[in-house]
Amino acid sequence: MTVNKGLLSLVNNTPNFSNQALENAVDTLKVGWVIKSSQLDTDIQNNTVLTSSQKNDLKDDINNLTHVNIGRTLGDLIRHSATIIDGSIVPVDPADNPVATSFLEILQNVQTIQGLIPELYGVPASDKSRAVNDHLGTLNNIFLTTEDSTAPVFTSMLESINFIVTADLATETALETAYDNLKNFINSVVADSTDFQTTLDNFATAVATAHTNLNNALAAEPLLTHKNNLIAQREKINVQVALENSNLVGIDSYITSLSDNISFTSLAEDEALRGLMSKVAQNKNWQTYFENYNNEKENLNPIYTTDTDSDKSAVIDQVLADSGLPDVSDPTDLAAVAAKAQRDNRIDTANYDRYTVEQQITDACKQLTITTANRTISSLSNTLLNNMNQHDRDEIARQLDSNESANTLS
Repeated sequence: MTVNKGLLSLVNNTPNFSNQALENAVDTLKVGWVIKSSQLDTDIQNNTVLTSSQKNDLKDDINNLTHVNIGRTLGDLIRHSATIIDGSIVPVDPADNPVATSFLEILQNVQTIQGLIPELYGVPASDKSRAVNDHLGTLNNIFLTTEDSTAPVFTSMLESINFIVTADLATETALETAYDNLKNFINSVVADSTDFQTTLDNFATAVATAHTNLNNALAAEPLLTHKNNLIAQREKINVQVALENSNLVGIDSYITSLSDNISFTSLAEDEALRGLMSKVAQNKNWQTYFENYNNEKENLNPIYTTDTDSDKSAVIDQVLADSGLPDVSDPTDLAAVAAKAQRDNRIDTANYDRYTVEQQITDACKQLTITTANRTISSLSNTLLNNMNQHDRDEIARQLDSNESANTLS
C-alpha cells in the first residue's frame, strides 16, 4: 500500500535523481596529486578539439600505472554511474530494446529480479550476484560502507592518499607539475592549431614518466603498504563497476529468460501442452521436468509440508492420527493383529482364510523375515504389530520426503 502522506507535494515534481552523492564522496579523495589527476581526466574528457581517437590514445599513454593515475579511475567511476542515471548503460537495440531505457525502468527491472530469482532458484538474489547493490551499488555509496571490520574502500583509499601526500615526496610534486603542464597544453589547443601531436605526445610521456618515478618512490615501507592498498582498493572499484555493467547491459534479456522459464512451468499444468513440450524440448533437464511432472505433482500434499526438519516427527504423528493409525495397539488381540497383517501390502495373504489366526501371524512374520523359531505366539504378535505400526510410520515419512522433494528447487 502506498503512503499517501506527502504525495500531494510530489505530484508536480520529479525526484531529479543524480549521482551527486557519489561525486561528493569522490571529491573527498581529491588530495595532493589526485586533485591534479582528476582535473586532467576531466579536461581530456571535455576537450572539444581533440578527436575521440586522440583522447583515447592520450588516456592510454598516461595510464601506464593505473594505481597512481587515480583520477582516471575516479573519472571512469563517475561516468559509469551517470550512464545508469540516464539509462544509456542499457544499449538501444532495434529488436530487443528499441527505445532508450530510463532510470525508472532500471529500478523496476532490478526489483523484478529480486522476486524472480527466489522463485526460480530458491535463494536470494544476492546468491546469484544480482542483489540491488550488484546492479546499483556505486550509486548506493557502497564504497562508503562495509559489512565487516575492514575500512570502506573510499576511507581506506583516502588514508593511503593522505599518507603519501604527507610524506612530501619530490616525485609527487613533480607529478603534479607534469599533470598541470599537460592539462594547460590541451586547454590551449584551438581548432585551427596544426601539428600539435608531437608536443602532446611529449607532455603525455612526461606524465607517464612522473607516474613511474612516484611509483618507484613508494617501493619501500612504510609507503609500500599504502601503494599496495591503492592497488587493492582500485581493484575493488573496478570489480564493482564491471559487475554492475555486466548485470545492467543485458538486464532486459536476463529478465525475459527468467520470466519465460516461469511461463513454461505454468504451461506444464496443461497435460496436452506438457506432452508437446517434452517432445520438442532439446534440453534434457526440461525433458525430465515435463516427463516427471505428473508423478511429482502427485507427491505434493500440503499436509506433508513442514517449515523445518524438527517439525517432521510431529507431522508424521499428526498424519497418523488423522488416518486413524495405529489402528491396532493391543498385541494380545490376535485377531486384530492378524487382520492388520492382511491389510499390509508387504504380505501375500493368499489362502489366509484357510489359516488359523495363529498361523496367519506366524506366516506374516516369516514373510517379513521376523524370527519365529522357539517363540510364543504372543511374542510373535507383539513383534509383528510393532513392525507393522513402524511400517505405517515409515510410509508417512516416505510420502513426506516425496512431497518435500517435489517441492524443492533443484
